[in-house]
Amino acid sequence: MIQLLFRGFATHLDTKRINAVRHKNTVFHDLLKLIPWTTFDRLVDEHGSDALARTFKSRDQLIALLYGQLAGAQSLREIIAGLSSHQARLYHIGVKVPPRSTFADANKDRSYEVFSGLFATMLGMAAKGFQHKIGDAVRLIDSTGLRLAGVGTEWARFSTDVCGAKAHIIYDPDLGCPVYHAVTSAKVNDITVAKAMPIEAGATYVFDLGYYDFAWWAKLDAQGCRIVTRFKANTPFVEAQNNPLNRLIQSSGTVLSDRIGFLPRRQAMNRKNPMGHAVREIRVQIETGKHLRILTNDLDAPAQEIADLYKRRWQIELFFRFVKQTLKIRHFIGRSENAVRIQIAVALIAFLLVRLSQQMSQVKHGDLLTFRLIRSNLMHRKDFTKLNQIQHPPPLDPRQLALDLLPI
Repeated sequence: MIQLLFRGFATHLDTKRINAVRHKNTVFHDLLKLIPWTTFDRLVDEHGSDALARTFKSRDQLIALLYGQLAGAQSLREIIAGLSSHQARLYHIGVKVPPRSTFADANKDRSYEVFSGLFATMLGMAAKGFQHKIGDAVRLIDSTGLRLAGVGTEWARFSTDVCGAKAHIIYDPDLGCPVYHAVTSAKVNDITVAKAMPIEAGATYVFDLGYYDFAWWAKLDAQGCRIVTRFKANTPFVEAQNNPLNRLIQSSGTVLSDRIGFLPRRQAMNRKNPMGHAVREIRVQIETGKHLRILTNDLDAPAQEIADLYKRRWQIELFFRFVKQTLKIRHFIGRSENAVRIQIAVALIAFLLVRLSQQMSQVKHGDLLTFRLIRSNLMHRKDFTKLNQIQHPPPLDPRQLALDLLPI
């Protein structure tokens, strides 16, 4: 009798082809689905990245590097060990775990432009549905230093004892994402890189003293951009006339003065200053009591608005802090210029994946909490939009319960 019951139960399951436990992807697998793989494959073909690859393709390289960023791995060996330990759960992704030397060669030799191009495409995905009004786009510009050490870092030689790179970023504080990045050795001046950056006509550009160049300012001004930066202490302000401050601004005590005047007519070596029209100086007092001289080419906006725009520059500093604390751009798994460029591009792609997961999440978190939840659950089979919720196992099939109740 028992055998007949078993045979009937098995036959019924075979006929209906019902699985007792449904397959669920890992968090990492679901995040990888957010990548536009068609675009990535096109970039690979354009740059010939897989021309000499046999087994470890550019797709495998990207997945391995993203795993390293999201899992917090600090070396090639740690990435390989982590992928190997989760090989069963990576089966559906199709990723191949490479030998360390193959992985290192791929980072050294394959074009970083494949990964930079993917970042640019994904940026459009993150900004989908988010549009600035004309003239309202704010762009914060700054760079952050990255220390390098060991064999292969001569390209980034800064001094006798120090090697380092710089990541140059244009950041959109409203979108909360970088919109442009470039990587150079640390000895390259910030303004040199800024002159090669794309200019968005009509946008507001906010930057600090590292970008003090009248010719570049004139170029931005000619594109209809609003400039908000700082005066150097020794820069004279010529033919200045005071603008009256309203009572509200005076009572706040933040804005101390508002003047319109001219920059020096001549620069070093008696060169003519290309920024020859009137500009504005707004003196403000910050929380520490220090006085700042803010320069802008906007002669009409309220003084407090200009002061607030310069204050927003702090958001790019917070972005640098977040990326350095959570993603892997402090420890480099390759020291060649190409490997460093690839790792920074993949770190920014990982940041966009976290941002996209935030947009899709049913419960909104800050960047840091979202990243911690993803890292803690990266290889777990969970819904990545509900990581902070208690997820109950699926109910058992009633026929499975009937099988469990059969007498032994």
